[in-house]
Parts: sequence; structure tokens; C-alpha cells
Amino acid sequence: MDIDLFVAAHRAEWDRLAQLVRRSGSVRGAEADELVRLYQRTATHLSIVRTEMPDPALIGRLSTLVARARSAITGTHSPAWREVGLFFSQRLPAALYLGWRWWVPAGLAFMAVTALIAIWVAANPDVQAGIAAPEQIRELTRPGGDFETYYSSNPAASFAAGVWTNNAWVAAACVMLGVLLGLPVIYALWQNALNIGISGGLMMSVGRGDVFLGLITPHGLLEMTAVFVAAGIGLRLGWTVVDPRGRPRPQALAEEGRPVVIVVLGLACVLAISGVIEAFVTPSGLPTWARIGIGVIAELLFLAYVFVIGRRAAHGGETGDIDAKYAGDKLPTAA
Repeated sequence: MDIDLFVAAHRAEWDRLAQLVRRSGSVRGAEADELVRLYQRTATHLSIVRTEMPDPALIGRLSTLVARARSAITGTHSPAWREVGLFFSQRLPAALYLGWRWWVPAGLAFMAVTALIAIWVAANPDVQAGIAAPEQIRELTRPGGDFETYYSSNPAASFAAGVWTNNAWVAAACVMLGVLLGLPVIYALWQNALNIGISGGLMMSVGRGDVFLGLITPHGLLEMTAVFVAAGIGLRLGWTVVDPRGRPRPQALAEEGRPVVIVVLGLACVLAISGVIEAFVTPSGLPTWARIGIGVIAELLFLAYVFVIGRRAAHGGETGDIDAKYAGDKLPTAA
């Protein structure tokens, strides 16, 4: 086969295809059909050239043209920025809002248990003696002691990174392990309530409860709310195992699990903010009212994000799940 004759015979088709590719955004109707037809013919020409007369220059030209035509026909779908926008404006707030009936009670129960533990520890010297030796308690609770210096024990940036990493793992574990009937989630909440309650009770026992609240509130409001959300969503996932609500259990877990991943990613962002507050605001020289005020503002912004933006998105039909076209197909099942 003569390559020059082959090129001469089909050059017009290739040039026309290149022209349509350049105008692919405005190609409609008959021209769109022509684009597909010329793409198929040029792909055949490329196959012939590779088999019968492997000319590197011509193969390179046709390969590029075929690839560009394929992209023009199938579309170069780049949903990244659109998905990021939808994630923060629709899916994440809706997923947080739709789970509030789980995480709000979890948070209220946590605070009640923590308060009871703190009061019990503060009012019972025998309990305090069973927690630690008197000198250890004094070192923890004295002015400038371990509890106060903890928040400035490392450079702020590395402290923030460490706090964020630890809390993000805790939140992810609460959410993902909820599938085990929620038992690991309950255990994690109990451990956190116990630790905070004991620390608060020891500080209250020496009349320094105000210092405890002044140090833990700025970052703790947002941080613990994120933990409550993780726990509540994890418990909901665990309950799905018990009661899939008439759906096949694998399908129910898939439908409930996809929004869970969105919540985990969103909580990582929330915990990054609380980590910054804990590293830069909590140990700062700002007055206590200013530090607490920053924490309260961050908490109110989060709650507004959930109960204003999230409520609006949920009422608009958003469930926090990904688009159906990305969710995969389902096998037909018998009724």
C-alpha cells in the first residue's frame, strides 16, 4: 500500500475531523453525527497504518487526532470543583443535619455523665485518693501545673497538627466502628467523659473549676461537638445493622455508609479548626472572656451551618449521598 496515496485519499476527512474537534463545544445535530462518523473512520485508518505501513509520523498524527476526537465525543468530565462546592454547600451540611437526632442526644448524655463524674470526684476525697497520689494531684491542679501547661507544652503549629491528627482519628474511628452495633462508640464516649470528668472534678476540688472551664471551653465546644457528631453518626450506622428498614442489609449499609464518609471528611475540617483554636487561642494571653468568646463564636457558626444551611439542603432533597450516577448499579431483586 502506498502511504502517499493513502494520505492523499483521506487527508480531507482528517482535516474535517480536526475542524469539528476544534469546534466540538458548538457542534450540534448533523455535525455531531459527522464527528462520530469521521472519528470511527479515522480510528480505522489508524489501525490500517499501524498494520500495513507503520509510518511513525503519520501514526503520531492520527493517534493525536483520534484521542482528541474521542475526548470531544465522550466529554472530558471534570467534576472536581463542582463536587467540592456541592460537598461544602449541600452534601456535608445535609448529612450533619439529617443525623442530629442521633448526635444531639449523644452530646447531651455525654455532658450529663461528665458533669456527674466531675461533681462526684470533687465531692469525695476518697475517690480523689484512688485516682492519683496527693502530690500528683497537686502537680496537676496547682497554678502553672500540668493541666495549664499542657496547652503550651509544644510549639503551637506542631501542637495543632498533633491535636488535629489525634482527634480526626478518634472521630473516624467512632464513625467507622459504629457498624459494630455501636459498642465501640459508646466505649469511646465513656472514656472521654471519664477523662474530662476526672480532670474537671480534681480542678473543682481545689477551687479552680473556673480555670478548668476557661482552658477547655475555647476549643472544647467545637471539638466535642465534632466528637458527638461522629458518635451519633456511628450509632446510626450501627442501628442500620440491627434495623435496615426493609432494605437488604448490604444495600442499607451502602446507602447509609456513603454519607458517613462525607461526614468523616467534613469533621476532619472541623477538627482542624478546633485544633488551631486549642493551639493558638487556649494558651494565649487573651482574657478568659475573649478566649471563651472565640470558642462560642466557632460553635455558633458550626451550628448555623448545620441547622440553617443543612436544614435547607435537606428539605431540598439532599441526603448527603453522592450522585446516583457515581453510586453504582444495583442488582434486580425479587419482590
